[in-house]
Amino acid sequence: MKCFHFSGDDADAAAGPRAPSRASWARSLSVASSGSDATARRSGSDPDHPPPPPPGRDPSPAPRRLRAFGFAELKCATRGFSRGLVIGEGGFGCVYRGVVDDGDDGAVDVAVKQLNRNGSQGHKEWITEVNFLGVVKHPNLVRLVGYCAEDDERGMQRLLVYELMPNKSLEDHLLGRVVPSLSWALRLKIAQDAARGLAYLHEEMDFQLIFRDFKTSNILLDEDFNAKLSDFGLARHGPTEGADHVLTSVVGTVGYAAPEYLQTGRLTAKSDVWSFGVVLYEIISGRRPLDRNLPRSEQKLLDWVKPYASDPKKFHTILDPRLEGQYSTRSARKLIALANKCLMKNPKSRPRMSEVVAMLTEIIEMSGVTAADTVGIIPVVEEESTDDATEKIEVPKGSGSYRNMVFDIKELMSLRNRTSGRFDWRVFTPGPGKLTRTWG
Repeated sequence: MKCFHFSGDDADAAAGPRAPSRASWARSLSVASSGSDATARRSGSDPDHPPPPPPGRDPSPAPRRLRAFGFAELKCATRGFSRGLVIGEGGFGCVYRGVVDDGDDGAVDVAVKQLNRNGSQGHKEWITEVNFLGVVKHPNLVRLVGYCAEDDERGMQRLLVYELMPNKSLEDHLLGRVVPSLSWALRLKIAQDAARGLAYLHEEMDFQLIFRDFKTSNILLDEDFNAKLSDFGLARHGPTEGADHVLTSVVGTVGYAAPEYLQTGRLTAKSDVWSFGVVLYEIISGRRPLDRNLPRSEQKLLDWVKPYASDPKKFHTILDPRLEGQYSTRSARKLIALANKCLMKNPKSRPRMSEVVAMLTEIIEMSGVTAADTVGIIPVVEEESTDDATEKIEVPKGSGSYRNMVFDIKELMSLRNRTSGRFDWRVFTPGPGKLTRTWG
C-alpha cells in the first residue's frame, strides 16, 4: 500500500473555542527546548517532527528511561545485519530480528529497525518515536526497548530496538500471508485491542496524540495474539490551547486517510476514527482498502461494501470467505454498523475511540463471551428462545448461526486458555515476526 505526502501549511493552525491547556509535561516530548519549538513554529518550519538533539544530549528526557545500545552490540545481535534476519523493509531502511542480553532476563528476542543513513525523512520519524515511546507504557502499544545514535566511519547510525512481535501484523493475516486464517472471535478481540490503543492516545494521556497512519500493517500481534499499535513516526500532538484541529501537511497511506484531512489538511482525533472504520471493514472482508487486482467495481473497498452493508439479505457477501461461515451473524451486523459510524462524513458525528471500545465490548459479549471466559469456564449455551436465538432465526437458511455462536465461544475460550499459559501457542507460530513500513 503506497504512502503519500502532500506539501501544505506545515505550521500549526489553531481554530475553534478556547479549552483548558494540556499538562506541561507533554512539552517534554520534544527533544528541543520549548524555546526552540516556539521558534520553529514562528518560522514556519515543519512542527510535525522535532529537530535533532544537540550533540551529546540524550534524545529522550522521558520518565521511563530507554536503553542506549552501542552500534557494535546491535550489529552482533543481528549477526552483522544479516539479510536472513530481515523481517521488514521500507523507505526508512530494514527491520531485523535480533537477540540482546537483558541482564537478569538473559537473552531477549527483539526487532531492530536500522535507519538508512541517506534518508532525511526517516530521521524525523526516528526522533518522533524515541520521544513518544520513551514516555508511554500501555498493553496495546508496542514497547520501545531502546535506541542507538552513534557515529562511525560511515556516518551517523540511528536504530530503534522494539519488543519482538512474533505473530506478525494484522495485515499479514488478513491478506493470507499467514495460515490458518484468523477466526471471527479473534478478529473481534484484535479490533478491541487496537481500539484501546487509540483510545489511550486520544483520551487517556495528559496530552493528545493523533496516530495519523493507522492501518493493518501497524497493528502487530504478540505470541498470545494481543494486538499492539506500532510505528509512531507520523504521529503528532493533537490541538492544544483551545484549538479544535491542527492544520498540517497531509501524510499517510492511500485508502486510510479521512476525506476532510485529505481535502483541507485539518487533522483531529476523528481522522484516526475514520481510519479505524476502514480497518474494521478490512477485518470483516479480508480485503485491502484499495486493490487494483480486483474487478474495477470491487477495487475500492468502501465503495464495494456500500450496497451490501445495509442489506440484511446480502451483507454475507462482504464477509471474508476464509471464515467459511464461522461467525456470529448478529455480531457481524453490529460490527458493520460500527464501521459505518466511524466512517460518517461529518467528523463530529463519528464516535470517540472510548465509545468504539465500549461498542466492541458489547459486540463481543453478544457473541456469547462472558466474564466466565477469563477464568477458563466454558459458558453454557442455552437452547431456550432468547433475543439472540430470535435474531438467528431471521438469518438466511444455511448460515449455521447457532453453530457459529458456539464456535465463537470456543474460539475465545481457546484464546483465553492460551493467554493464561495453558498451551504454548508459539509452537503454531508460522515463522518470525514482521514489522513493516512503506514510504512513497
